[in-house]
Order: sequence, then structure tokens, then C-alpha cells
Amino acid sequence: MSVIVTDTGFKADSTRLDFTPLAEINAKIPIKSAAIDMTADDHPEMLADCLSDISLIRIHFAAFDDGRGFTLARRLRLMGFAGRLRAKGYVIAEQYAMARRAGFDEVEISDALARRQPEGLWKTRANWTAHDYQSKLRRTANSSFP
Repeated sequence: MSVIVTDTGFKADSTRLDFTPLAEINAKIPIKSAAIDMTADDHPEMLADCLSDISLIRIHFAAFDDGRGFTLARRLRLMGFAGRLRAKGYVIAEQYAMARRAGFDEVEISDALARRQPEGLWKTRANWTAHDYQSKLRRTANSSFP
């Protein structure tokens, strides 16, 4: 099983969609799945013409030190994807704020990780817009002027 992490904490996965791996999609055939699975090696441009038909994209993180999933999320948002974006796999609580800033709506973690990093640890990072370095720089710069 897995646990879904959002800004409000842990919840069970209520998704009832069948995920189609992006690698199995042929660019010449219309996408018939509302949920797509991507890996860090996938190219989001394959979805450019059908982003409005997809309700959920799940990006797999093979290791917590591989940040390519954050880049994919940002690229998808810049391409206009407005559906749910989910990180899955090796994402740790300390990366939650980065995941949210990159464009993810939620993170899917294993039950084992949820036991090692309980809900309270994730919720301390839920105010992801308040603690980014750019906001701190802006506050510092603004306080320097009379």
C-alpha cells in the first residue's frame, strides 16, 4: 500500500485510475488513459498535444538524490498541464516544499517511509510558500531601504 501526502497531511490513495506508462504511448495514437506514469528519463513533450485530456501524471523518483523529477514537474506546468501532479517513490519530508514549488500537488510514499517519517514531519513542511529562499531575500532587500 501507499500513503498520499498533501498540505493537510496523510490520506489513503483514493485514485481509481489505471496508470499508463509514458513509454507505452505511441505518439500517433490518441491517449486513452487519464493517468500517466513517467520516469525521470521520459520526455514530457510527448504529451504536449494531449495535456488537457490527462487528469493525473505520476512521476517516479528512483532515488531521493535524483532531482530530475522536479524538473519534469516544472516543465509540465510550464507546458500548461493543469491536472494533478504526483511524485512517487523516494521523496523525503525535507523535499516536500521543493516538490510543491516545482508543481507537484501531492507525494505518494510507501507505508514503510510513512512509519519512518510520520505525518507531523511532513506537515511541518506544508507551509511551503513561506520558507523559500526568494521570499527571504525579498524581505531582506526590502528592509534595507528606508
